[in-house]
Amino acid sequence: MPVVKPVVKPARPWFSSGPTAKRPGYKLAGLSEALHGRGIRAPETTARFAYGLKLTREVLGVPDDYVMVFTPGSDTGAVEAALWGMLGPKPVTVVAFENFGLTWAEDVRDHLKLDPVVVKAPWGDLPDLSVVDWSHDVVFPWNGTTSGVKVPDGDWIAADREGLSICDATSAAFAQPLDWAKLDVTTFSFQKALGGEAGIGVMVMSPRAVARLDENVPAWPVPKVLRLTGKDGKFDRTLAEGVVINTASVLTMEDWIDALEWAKSVGGCEALIARTDANYAALEAWVQKTAWVDFLPQREDIRSTTSVCLKFTDDRVSALDDKGQKTFVKRFKALLEDEGAVYDMEPHRNAPPGLRLWCGCTVETADVVAIGPWLEWAFATAVAEI
Repeated sequence: MPVVKPVVKPARPWFSSGPTAKRPGYKLAGLSEALHGRGIRAPETTARFAYGLKLTREVLGVPDDYVMVFTPGSDTGAVEAALWGMLGPKPVTVVAFENFGLTWAEDVRDHLKLDPVVVKAPWGDLPDLSVVDWSHDVVFPWNGTTSGVKVPDGDWIAADREGLSICDATSAAFAQPLDWAKLDVTTFSFQKALGGEAGIGVMVMSPRAVARLDENVPAWPVPKVLRLTGKDGKFDRTLAEGVVINTASVLTMEDWIDALEWAKSVGGCEALIARTDANYAALEAWVQKTAWVDFLPQREDIRSTTSVCLKFTDDRVSALDDKGQKTFVKRFKALLEDEGAVYDMEPHRNAPPGLRLWCGCTVETADVVAIGPWLEWAFATAVAEI
């Protein structure tokens, strides 16, 4: 029996995993006081960037003795700045269970010419973290944006580690609890959990990470846009005071400040995590009652609550080859977007065919509930065309 097209649409049908949905009630006009046309190092501009760092620290609950800086290039730039500026003194392990973990492993091997140990797992799974050697510097994602897999906690990270823990937390920050005592370098971008604009990354560094910058002389030239040290070869402390490595968008910063002030107004990080968990629970309830779909990760404790990745379990879709399944996803996506019901529900281009739906804190739970009937209608329509 054909599924009837739903009537009620999500009020905010945006489910991209980056840039993610803006905060509820967002209006571009609210940024009208931005310091357009001012020098990036003018005192007023630097003060706004410093205020952005201060708000970020307050919302996330970053320890007082940790240092925070902005980097060019979003989260990618922040991770690369850590790799290029800090690696070398110790062996390196990269934990890779999704696209970006694999990218960091390639960069360490092919560009820095180091020989990392790569601890891998297939899509939808988490590797055996007990094999990680903490005499190494260890690079890992907290939440795999492209695979829907997260580390369950920070218990696997050694408290007495010799190496640095370098964590790509871009789709976990503001949405999942981060164990700061176990993290030496934590990176994220504006455009993930709080729906900011792209282009600027954030790096949070423990005293151990700052000491590494002060002491380490990389064996390779570090590009200026990744350079966290000054002419004396030590960490440039002005970066922690609102100075930026290169020219950054003041409008993007004002957008970030707007998101952070909203986050404080709703109750801070604890409230943001609760909003995320409620969204995930709503989607989980729909998955559990829907026969043709399941979570890509089979283990419940490693399922991402933000970038939720699903797979098709219907035999008619499973019988298609990879190209056929990708074509099916394109048709599925087009049906939803032509109706203005759900935007950007497709998986990452390197991930297995399926669905990926952002459930972070800027999404409203009522909108997550509203997408279920639309997904069912799109599936029934697309599968009938096979």
